[in-house]
Amino acid sequence: MKVLITKPIPAIGIELIRNAGHEVTITPEDKVLSAAELIQQSGEHDAILCVGGYALDSAFLKACQHLKVIALFSVGFNNVDIEAATQYHIPVGNTPDVLSNATADTAFTLMLAVSRKAFYMHKQILKGEWKDFHATTNLGIELTNKTLGVFGLGRIGLELAKRCKGAYNMNVIYHNRSTNKDAEHLVGARLVTFETLLAESDVLSVHAGLSDETKGKFNKDAFSKMKQSAIFINTARGALHNEEDLTKALQNGIIWGAGLDVTNPEPMTPDNPLLQMPSVAVLPHIGSSTVEARNGMAKFAAENIIAGLAGKKLPHLVNESIYTHVEK
Repeated sequence: MKVLITKPIPAIGIELIRNAGHEVTITPEDKVLSAAELIQQSGEHDAILCVGGYALDSAFLKACQHLKVIALFSVGFNNVDIEAATQYHIPVGNTPDVLSNATADTAFTLMLAVSRKAFYMHKQILKGEWKDFHATTNLGIELTNKTLGVFGLGRIGLELAKRCKGAYNMNVIYHNRSTNKDAEHLVGARLVTFETLLAESDVLSVHAGLSDETKGKFNKDAFSKMKQSAIFINTARGALHNEEDLTKALQNGIIWGAGLDVTNPEPMTPDNPLLQMPSVAVLPHIGSSTVEARNGMAKFAAENIIAGLAGKKLPHLVNESIYTHVEK
């Protein structure tokens, strides 16, 4: 059977698919398919391995009902109309777990960079402004014994909490829909209300999925309830925060700093005022950008493709309810 991959992925995934006897078409790295091109090319294939933020909406799925499987090269799946995919009995798979360490490392990196104004101070060197010693300017803040708040304490949030507990003995609080017993046992995490999370966190790191409930959750009202000394970290989805509200909160001293691996909108334009703020660090969505994580993602995506084309249940399935629907 024929598989369309919308951008190149690590060789391990491609080889797995080909070794299973399937033909692979790979869209060049610098080619972005239009909606019409994506439908046209998908129509010539039995499965699609979607890399990037292509909108696999109801129009796409209606036009491509023949697809036997959609594999995403991501954990998130908010770019797919899951209800429509299920209606057309198309299994959708993602790549959970394999990028937990890499993303937690990114959040930890941002936390440190913001706390010491590292990105801003590096720019001062490039501008030739590293001159005399100053005892009272551009001071950072220390993290030892501070409170880490995690919004959405799952696998990635727990990995970050373990790092913060081990390195800085940080107190860990979290807000979830349900209790995370592992986190409570491993790092002494304490489940709190959203209001308490905002009020008590010295560092508030976001690791929740994007949904109608969480979209824009961190807005003017939320930032106003945080400590003036607080650092906001988002490595999940840019739409979880209102970027205009975040910018104003930083400009007006409502909160102290922010570290972003995801932005809203994305990509961020080079004239964005956040990029010039001393206590802000921004990365271009590199949370999973390690050899280990990307190889793992390629393997998981390939396993989903192979299972779907064989008529088997995907090992990393998003729409479990597909098996309660009648066959097309």
